[in-house]
Amino acid sequence: MNGEDPQERPELIKNIINGLERYNPEAAGTLESYLQEQCDQKFCDASANRALLKLYQLNPDRINNEAITNTLVKCMTLFPSPQFDLALHLLSPAIANPSAANAGSSTSELAEAVAKLRALNAQLEGAQYARFWATMDSDDLYADLTTDIAGFEEMIRVRIAQLVSQAFREVNLSVLEAWLGINDEAEARKYVTEACGWKVDADGVVQIPRNPENEAKKAEIREYVNVDMFSRVIRRAWEAAA
Repeated sequence: MNGEDPQERPELIKNIINGLERYNPEAAGTLESYLQEQCDQKFCDASANRALLKLYQLNPDRINNEAITNTLVKCMTLFPSPQFDLALHLLSPAIANPSAANAGSSTSELAEAVAKLRALNAQLEGAQYARFWATMDSDDLYADLTTDIAGFEEMIRVRIAQLVSQAFREVNLSVLEAWLGINDEAEARKYVTEACGWKVDADGVVQIPRNPENEAKKAEIREYVNVDMFSRVIRRAWEAAA
């Protein structure tokens, strides 16, 4: 998942983010259209999206609330990575901090949305996958915030499966069912066998194939100690005794 330099990036966008056009307020419209393309086609260009947020920072009159939330949601699909925080730090304090926004204003509504997205991202970054899905189901606003991102839940589910495959060799199907946000054992079994290519044994334990990330490796630790280091220790011992 290359969010910094995706192969889908067109030449026009390259020219904007790598040249002086990145400071041209008129480039915001082009970058917003490109963001919508990312949402529709299931890829993310974090560099281009940060350029858009920077333009909003320099030209507050051009701020597009929907583009901001879509950018954060796209960054969220790249977890665990710094992309969400990098985007967040380009927002004004009034947006990034709900308590700094004026109640009832559009800024306040955006700040609330950003706060909810921050909570979701924190759960993903903290591997609290079951809690993430429960949070998603707890408020219709989450569905509203992610509705523009085609295949959002599936991208999150695939990313969770990738991370699980890097950390485990065996996982109970019931645990994976909660982590993947699939509330049906048969569907969970079908997903892990067909989409992930894993096997489920008779006891309901999912067997994940060995790979370079989940394979146990022998750690070899070497410490270099020379005579001079010993002499300093002995000298200090004598000095302490004296």
